[in-house]
Amino acid sequence: LTDKPLKQVLAKPETSGRLIKWSVKLGEYDVKFEARPAIKSQVLADFVGDNTPTECIEENPSENEKGIWKLSVDGSSCITGSGAGLVLMSPDGWTLEYALRFKFKATNNEAEWESLIAGLTIAKHLEVQKMEVSSDS
Repeated sequence: LTDKPLKQVLAKPETSGRLIKWSVKLGEYDVKFEARPAIKSQVLADFVGDNTPTECIEENPSENEKGIWKLSVDGSSCITGSGAGLVLMSPDGWTLEYALRFKFKATNNEAEWESLIAGLTIAKHLEVQKMEVSSDS
């Protein structure tokens, strides 16, 4: 296996002899090389940094359990694409459930990060103050 485009591999004389039969067969299916996307973990770190309050808030320990929202996220990736799901539950018990389908290839973890970002964005729009997040990654 190689991480180079097929065009570059086939251009080398030492490899083209072995791979010429495969290039003919793959040519029938219009196979194209797509570079792997880089893992964008810095995007998640930037999002958390930009949306974290900078001032300290004194909390009353008795109120610590009140008003906590719960966010559960999970991502999925397969050969046909990637997606994620999230469930946001209010302190009163009503839930928001979202299924996300991505128009880009992503690993399971990347799909889960995208789901987390979407959940945090929704929570921000709902002006959620306290939230507990769970994920399987």
